[in-house]
Amino acid sequence: MRSANPALKEKTFSGIRAAINEPAMTVQGTSTKSLVLVLLTVFSASFTWTAVAGGNVAIIGPAALIGGIGGFIVALITIFKPNVSPYTAPVYAALEGLLLGALSSLYNARFAGLPLQAVLLTFGVFMVMMLVYRLGIIRVTERFRIGIVAATGGIAVMYLLSFVLSFFGVQMSFLHDSSPLSIGISLVIVGVAALNLILDFDFIERGVQNRAPKYMEWYAAFGLLVTLVWLYLEMLRLLSKLQGRRN
Repeated sequence: MRSANPALKEKTFSGIRAAINEPAMTVQGTSTKSLVLVLLTVFSASFTWTAVAGGNVAIIGPAALIGGIGGFIVALITIFKPNVSPYTAPVYAALEGLLLGALSSLYNARFAGLPLQAVLLTFGVFMVMMLVYRLGIIRVTERFRIGIVAATGGIAVMYLLSFVLSFFGVQMSFLHDSSPLSIGISLVIVGVAALNLILDFDFIERGVQNRAPKYMEWYAAFGLLVTLVWLYLEMLRLLSKLQGRRN
């Protein structure tokens, strides 16, 4: 059960199964917990956003630092210890909210209204992908999984290489400017992030079929949030490039 999302990897359900007399993972339970995590993220993001709007620009740095590093650490704990996800997943959502609020404020300062557009597009893509999955338009075959995993891994390597090279004064401009090539790359990345949602839905369905323990609802919801955060950030990047080209 391979997934490009590191939180929803192939061996997650290996060796775990709810006892016959214990409640197991359900789609409804996972949906509810996913909604809770999204709302926590939005609430936390609104805290940073409101502070910046009120003139407290100095909060952007600490919020981004605490949210980014803290969220990364909590995500690693959750990935390696899924049984603690009922506690760590909400913390991750709150920390990611701080980060997203800070980054959204920066984008909004440059292009007013851009974050709202990114939110609407992210929600729209989520709904479309869910419909596509439910209707069976895209079937999650092994070849499909391998393709998305490879594409996601390639994107991660590209971003990591860009980050490392930046310390040596080397800029991969085709990733950050508003050229047609850069916009095309962003479109591809957004597409890969969207297809990761299909794998996330499949992961949830297989968890239910395997009678995974109840706490896996939180873990699956956490994994879904990871993809949504990535998709939203890529939407911000794409829209900012398009706006920059117009200006």
